[in-house]
Amino acid sequence: MTDTRPDPGGARPAPATPGDALRFAFGTLTVLPVRVTRWDRPAARGGMLAAPLAGLVVGGFAALAGALFLLLGAGPMLAAVATVAVPAVLTRGLHLDGLADVADGLGSGKPAADALRIMKQSDIGPFGVVTLLLTLLGQVAALHELYSGSWARGALAALVAALAARCALTLASRAGVPPARPEGLGAAVAGVVSGRSALLVAALTVCAAAAAGALLGTYEEPHQGPYALAFEAARAGTAALAALAGGELLLRHCTRRFGGVTGDVFGALAETSATVALLALALG
Repeated sequence: MTDTRPDPGGARPAPATPGDALRFAFGTLTVLPVRVTRWDRPAARGGMLAAPLAGLVVGGFAALAGALFLLLGAGPMLAAVATVAVPAVLTRGLHLDGLADVADGLGSGKPAADALRIMKQSDIGPFGVVTLLLTLLGQVAALHELYSGSWARGALAALVAALAARCALTLASRAGVPPARPEGLGAAVAGVVSGRSALLVAALTVCAAAAAGALLGTYEEPHQGPYALAFEAARAGTAALAALAGGELLLRHCTRRFGGVTGDVFGALAETSATVALLALALG
């Protein structure tokens, strides 16, 4: 994600169009060649509401990579590694970098100002290294379990994880969540989404995950009854809900410790939510 401030201009900006919202979401949350033309609050609001759509695209590419490796004869471990690598590439590793920085800031035990200064440093400390390593290992291990079952389960997990990860960013942009600094991504998107809109996007995200789970059940067990499909739908929907809950817990902790959100916090939220979703699906 790019640390960018919206234009604080004096005149009230015009409402953002759907195109503005999508350009903001994809241009800010991915490395796809999308040119962001507006950086004001309305565009940021639309972009953060559309963040799960960017997640669907990222998750789709990740699922495609895993399926392609399996098709070429690779085992589930290589497919899992490929699936984890794609979101890292499509975000330039900024979400992972944010996770490491937040781990260093939280692990330092220092006051908010000092912790934020630690997070801005270019190097990664021991807390960040350990957190990064365990998170990536957890993601790969969970996907390995799922791909061992079938390529479809791994693909579903990649989609649900990416979708929930970006929805966590929508929730973190809701009104009442302040920025920790007066500049950067946190200041650009903090509080731009109303609480009601954020909850609506979260509900739609959980429903989309459940629908994808039902499709998985239809594909893998076409002769099973409605109870089997309902189970798969509930499993995927619960994983998305657990991911959002995990992101919310981290958000509240970071808000208490740092006084608000930063671009690093957004990256940590995305990686945490994605990991929780993958683990929930693997354990389920």
